[in-house]
Amino acid sequence: MSQGQPRRPVADQYMEQEPIRYGDVFSVTGELATEVIPPRDAATMQAAENIALGQTQRGGPAAVMQSAADLNEEAGFVSHQESTTSIRAGGVNIRESVVDGKRIVTEYVDGQVVGQYIAPEVPMKSPITATNREAITIGEALEATALSGAGDKPVDRTDAAAIMAAEMRATGGSEVPPGGVGSAAQSAAVRNERTMVDEEKITLSDVLAHVTEKMEGDKVVTRVDAEGVIGAELRNDPDMVTTPGGVAEMVAAAASVNQNRLRTMSF
Repeated sequence: MSQGQPRRPVADQYMEQEPIRYGDVFSVTGELATEVIPPRDAATMQAAENIALGQTQRGGPAAVMQSAADLNEEAGFVSHQESTTSIRAGGVNIRESVVDGKRIVTEYVDGQVVGQYIAPEVPMKSPITATNREAITIGEALEATALSGAGDKPVDRTDAAAIMAAEMRATGGSEVPPGGVGSAAQSAAVRNERTMVDEEKITLSDVLAHVTEKMEGDKVVTRVDAEGVIGAELRNDPDMVTTPGGVAEMVAAAASVNQNRLRTMSF
C-alpha cells in the first residue's frame, strides 16, 4: 500500500537528543507532526485496534506509538497520563474497505493517515465483525477489553467501578443491575483481594467475555459515556490513572471511533 508501515523509532537516535514526535515516525504534516507522542495516545490507538481488529497489529501504528511513547516517558519528556492536543481534538480512527477481495485497513490520527495495510487472512477475535455495520456499543467495547492485553489483569475495585459505570450507561439504569456484569466484577474484586495466588484470581477476561449476551441492554458509545466511565475509573484508583487498554480506555476509543464515523465496512 502507498502508506505502508510506519517507521520504527530508533532509541539511540532520540533518547539523548529530543523527544520522538509524530513527524519522526509517520508521514504526517502540520501541528500533528510536531506533537510529542505520549503514552495515552498510544493506549488510545491500541484500544482502537483491539476494538476494530480484535488484536493489536504487529508492527502497526499502535505498536510504533507505544515504542515511541515508552522512550519519551523514560526520558521524562511526557507523563504517563499526558495526551496530545491532536488526539483530544480529532481522535484516532480506523477505516476498513475491500479492494479486489482484500481487506484494507487504514488508521488515522487527527484525520491524517498513519498506517495502511492488508489485514491478515485470519479470523479476527473482535466482537466487531464484518456484519456489524452499526457503531460500536458499550457492550462491544467491554468485550474488546477482555480480548486486549489488559484481559489477563486481575479485577480490582477500580476495574469494577468502571464496569459498573459502563453497565449503567448501557442499560440506562441509575443502579447496578442485580446479578449483572457490574455485580460480578465487584464480587471478583473482593475475592481477588483475599486471594494470594495470582493464578487463582479472576481476570477481566473472565468477567467480560461475551458480556453483550449477559447485559440487560446496550447502546452506542458516546463521548459522554466515555467521560463517565473514565471518571469512575479515575476516582477509584489510588494514583488517579486509568489502566492501559483497560475498560475506560476501550470505551473512550470506541467513543472516538463512533464520533468520527470513519470506520466503513464494505463487505
